[in-house]
Amino acid sequence: MADAANNPPFLPDVPILGLPTGFDEGSVFRSLFFAYPDALLVVDQLGCIMLANPSAAALLGYAENELVGLNVDVLVPESIRPRHASYREAYGRAPRPRPMGTHMELVAKRKDGSEVMVEIALSPLQNHGLPFVVAAIRDIGAYPRVKQALQRARYSENLARLGRLAVDTRDLQVVLKHVPEIITTALQVEVGMVWLLDSNRLEFQVASGIGLVAGEEIGARIANRPDTPPGFVFAQGRPVVIEDYRREDRFAVPRAYLEADLVSALAVPLSDRGRVIGMLSVRSKESRRFGDEEVRFLESLSSLLTTSLQRVQTEEALAHAQRLESVGQLTGGIAHDFNNLLTVIQGNLQVLEELPALARDSYTQQLLSSATRATRRGAALTGKLLAFSRRQVLQTAAVDTRALLHSLADMLRRTLDQRIRIEIDTAPSCPPVMADPGQLESALLNIAINARDAMPEGGTLRFRTEPCSTLPLALRNDRNTSSNNAPASFVAISISDSGMGMSEEVKERAFEPFFTTKEAGRGTGLGLSTVYGFVNQSRGAVAIDSKMGQGTTVTLYLPQPGGAESPANDDERPVETIPPRLRVMLVEDDSEVRLVVQTFLSQLGCEVVTAATAEQALTMLGAGVGPIDLLLSDIALGAGMRGTQLATEVQRCFPQLAVLLMSGFSSELLDADREAPPSWELLRKPYTRSALARAMAKVLAGRK
Repeated sequence: MADAANNPPFLPDVPILGLPTGFDEGSVFRSLFFAYPDALLVVDQLGCIMLANPSAAALLGYAENELVGLNVDVLVPESIRPRHASYREAYGRAPRPRPMGTHMELVAKRKDGSEVMVEIALSPLQNHGLPFVVAAIRDIGAYPRVKQALQRARYSENLARLGRLAVDTRDLQVVLKHVPEIITTALQVEVGMVWLLDSNRLEFQVASGIGLVAGEEIGARIANRPDTPPGFVFAQGRPVVIEDYRREDRFAVPRAYLEADLVSALAVPLSDRGRVIGMLSVRSKESRRFGDEEVRFLESLSSLLTTSLQRVQTEEALAHAQRLESVGQLTGGIAHDFNNLLTVIQGNLQVLEELPALARDSYTQQLLSSATRATRRGAALTGKLLAFSRRQVLQTAAVDTRALLHSLADMLRRTLDQRIRIEIDTAPSCPPVMADPGQLESALLNIAINARDAMPEGGTLRFRTEPCSTLPLALRNDRNTSSNNAPASFVAISISDSGMGMSEEVKERAFEPFFTTKEAGRGTGLGLSTVYGFVNQSRGAVAIDSKMGQGTTVTLYLPQPGGAESPANDDERPVETIPPRLRVMLVEDDSEVRLVVQTFLSQLGCEVVTAATAEQALTMLGAGVGPIDLLLSDIALGAGMRGTQLATEVQRCFPQLAVLLMSGFSSELLDADREAPPSWELLRKPYTRSALARAMAKVLAGRK
């Protein structure tokens, strides 16, 4: 076999046009074969490898002489070998050329057991009288588009990770401690640091870091001067990329950087309302390591970290104010930017999940699924903040509490401790309540989880409903139920447990945000605060009755419908059917959000016209961009006209045009909900493609 590898007798003896007389064609063919950049294997009819070039050995992890004599089946993962053998047998009966890129991407198994995504071209040599097939194998993991997709997925996952951490914990030190780990994991570099500027703005302090060099230990201070690395970034006030420390002359490079073999760096300022308060920096041992993608990632992470810093400062400033109101203001301040970030992350993840090139890569799909779950959790936690601050948008409907409780109980029986007995006491004639079905179910689930934690050895969880004509005296002073238009009658939904109960001190603080009696890491303290905000926003009230050792009862008083509404029914939701070639004008000032939404609309079969401002949209409509069926606009559109004003003006000129408004800022949606006509639909960020489709279908159905 070794002789065959060095002097293969089966390379075709075909004259090469254009070569000078005297050239050895066989030698040229051999040189081409062994110098070819793609992996090349010559395989006989039985699948035995007769010849392999160095590129094949490098790709598959073998020595060249190890590949010769092997059967190609050893290069196929065990899980797909039967299918591959069947395909090879069929191909042997009717061999034909198969160019690169005309077949689905495959997976090759390397000698060490690892797998690599490949494309394979096949070239039968039977026409030249040889019983062989040449297989050309190319590693598509090295393709720029695949590398970029995997890279963006990794960045999105780590952004979502920080977002989740920022929402989960109030301890800024915990967030700061994890930031360098998140940065170095995402960017795959050696050094990641967080610098914070002292209040006197004369020194930077190392707040946290990984891979620190001498002189930059945690707590170390460096002067804020333009000739120091952090001082230079402060002076620039924008991201700074260092391609090679060895040729850097804009500031003094510490000797410790060079001694640690650090070559390139990227630094992004932390800015609070336009004022630099710190810096994020990363360093690598590779030159020219950082480009636009890395800058955008670090800027997004900087924005999330700054939001955490702003939250801590806001909480300190409002320490003597009512806790619900103070956190509500904080939430309203960060919701728009955070939800825009989640929209971009979640949207791009959904697009990536559906890329054919990544569909068969289980590791990539695992990363994408993990990042998607993180964005959902971030959105859910943001929703909880909006709930207890009473700034969420509620989609109220008449809810059949009997059906809801039985459905919830079935789920709880499958998920709670089997030692917990669940009972339901509700009469078939109990009237419905007027509430958001999803938020009501979430509130009941929060209370049930608290009850489970109060019964570690098991017990009884009882749900009970009964109509009541008025609220208990102690609850009648609530501002949502004391007005002239207060509900005339209510339904009381009680959730009781036989657990350990609460002390008077705990009961008094039970509805405070972030207050929890659970151990660290087991709760955010948002559960009952969320319930409180939801019930009050629904024009109801909530009460707790509990004594130590005697269990706890939480009672929700929700209004009965004022008219003849029927219970909410999921079957009555609009079908996600979008007319083909629907023309949509998309107005969104955030370019990344605009790109995600445009992709969603295109995937739904829509023709999309985009604008960054309301003024630009009106100009385009006036210039005659053609008929538009639906206006999809963000409410906040920068310094100019708002989305609600745009919608009003557009409908004045085009009465038949459907309107769908979106925002990540809860207060804007509430204002629009009060001011918008019934034909408009409101969509809260972040949302999925299916949620967008449902909202579009609903508003289009309403127009008809």
